[in-house]
Amino acid sequence: MPQESAVYTHGHHESVLRSHAWRTAANSAGYLLDALRPHMQILDIGCGPGTITADLAALVPDGQVTGLERAPEVLEQARATTTGRGLTNVRFAVGDVHALDYPDDTFCVVHAHQVLQHLGDPVQALREMRRVTKPGGIVAVRDADYSAMVWYPEVDGMNDWLRLYERVARANGGEPDAGRRLHAWARQAGFAPDALTATAGTWCYRTPQERSWWSELWADRTVRSGYARIAVDGGHATPSELDRIAQAWRAWGAEEDGWFAVLHGELLCRV
Repeated sequence: MPQESAVYTHGHHESVLRSHAWRTAANSAGYLLDALRPHMQILDIGCGPGTITADLAALVPDGQVTGLERAPEVLEQARATTTGRGLTNVRFAVGDVHALDYPDDTFCVVHAHQVLQHLGDPVQALREMRRVTKPGGIVAVRDADYSAMVWYPEVDGMNDWLRLYERVARANGGEPDAGRRLHAWARQAGFAPDALTATAGTWCYRTPQERSWWSELWADRTVRSGYARIAVDGGHATPSELDRIAQAWRAWGAEEDGWFAVLHGELLCRV
């Protein structure tokens, strides 16, 4: 089976996990929640620090959630998240979504948030997700679409950030505009067109607290994370160019009228 061939663009620097730990089922998986039932067995792929995983576990008290990660070092934080909430129906495992180590028809729901954009073969990943989902179950995926991100006001350097990020992500083997492609990838993976429900969702950062949080984590990520190292080592940017982009993020965050929206594609696939 094909294995993971892309590099996770962001890495697992604190500035990245700071963003991941903000995510909840409500703000990141709302399109799925109405389909959940208390008894369900759920596989949460790319669970990261476990905040969405924990929310899903709380919503299926008679079921079980398995959080899957490729990077084992992140699972310590995920376990702390669920232990701190007193959840006993969660377990974690290390694995590759391109070749899941589970039998056919194991889970009621297979969920992946912001995963497919980073994969070398998202269609194969969806085939695997479909394989381990029970008949009548759901594969649920949600991914951002970087080209569709918008902000106000225009700040010198912000467009440079977007162009650089897309270059680095594609050089790593991923597709930063995954959101608009999810339904097409699912059809290639064998899902029937009438089994797909495609929607869109957003994150929006507007208040002073939201702007400060979003701009600071991206400023830090730009100069201190695995993404920064890959950008420099790959010849996509110099350290001084990254410093300039980080300052652009901080300048945008200081704008009283600042506003930033992240568009996501969302897809429910009935098996």
